[in-house]
Amino acid sequence: MYPLRRNRRLRTGEAIRSLVRETSITPNDFLVPLFIVEGKNIKEEIASMPNYYRYSLDLLEKEVKELWKLGLKAVLLFVKVPDELKDNAGTEAINAEGLMQRAVKTVKNAVPDMLVMTDVALDPYSSYGHDGVVADGKILNDDTTAILAEMSLSHAKAGADFVAPSDMMDGRIFEIRSLLEDEGYHDTGIMSYSAKYASAFYGPFRDALDSAPGFGDKKTYQMDPANRDEAIKETLMDIEEGADIVMVKPGLCYLDIVRDIKNTVNVPVAVYQVSGEYAMLKAAAEKGWLNHDAVMMEQLTAIKRAGANMIASYFAKDAAKLLS
Repeated sequence: MYPLRRNRRLRTGEAIRSLVRETSITPNDFLVPLFIVEGKNIKEEIASMPNYYRYSLDLLEKEVKELWKLGLKAVLLFVKVPDELKDNAGTEAINAEGLMQRAVKTVKNAVPDMLVMTDVALDPYSSYGHDGVVADGKILNDDTTAILAEMSLSHAKAGADFVAPSDMMDGRIFEIRSLLEDEGYHDTGIMSYSAKYASAFYGPFRDALDSAPGFGDKKTYQMDPANRDEAIKETLMDIEEGADIVMVKPGLCYLDIVRDIKNTVNVPVAVYQVSGEYAMLKAAAEKGWLNHDAVMMEQLTAIKRAGANMIASYFAKDAAKLLS
């Protein structure tokens, strides 16, 4: 009853605000996406993602050591595959000496305790730029899941702690989990992109990996942005099939989905703050229209407040430096 209850008493200074704060961000909250390329001494900025880079393996080693010193303990690896190695069957994806497999080993040799997650999808390896095998203009589900399982096993053999299927094929979690179990990789985890939407926010990422679809779009396998209940169904099915962590992608426009899933499941929930979200803030800050650090931290706090246990974000390094 006013004036006996004045809510502003708990906002009078930073000390009291810190004491009653419900959501806090620390370096432990982040997965750091890293883009890997062939070659040596390469650190090339991605034009549509200012201050974010592709690394060759020698510089990847240096980068992960720096991340570890900042308190960032998990990385999510993506590779840019040369065009001459792309085909319609993802052959290079299961090459034991492929770029992804060598990247996993590089990180583990540099920082043995770094948690390594690997992207599992065919689009970086596909001559069509799609997440699955293509026949007659269609994406073949079951042919694709068999390859994804072999790809995951290859990553596990290289030393990956978690595989992260981002393709949205039906049944792929079961296929991956079954093969990993059969081959004795019982401790290799699966972080499933369970509610991945056919979003317009992915453009800069596709620039980073040269993985834009060569025809059509990805709407026959990624989710319709208009759907909410479907996300719960997809996520529960992935958990039943063996997913250890589930993910919502993108982030800010889908925080209602994050909260719905958090309220429904009893496994950790990851959120991917995607390249378009990153690029928009970088562009606005460059124009002087927004305070970069303040908006960055507000966005990250909102994602965690919505229910994320971990956040894959291109801002991870910026945020960790700020927090330190």
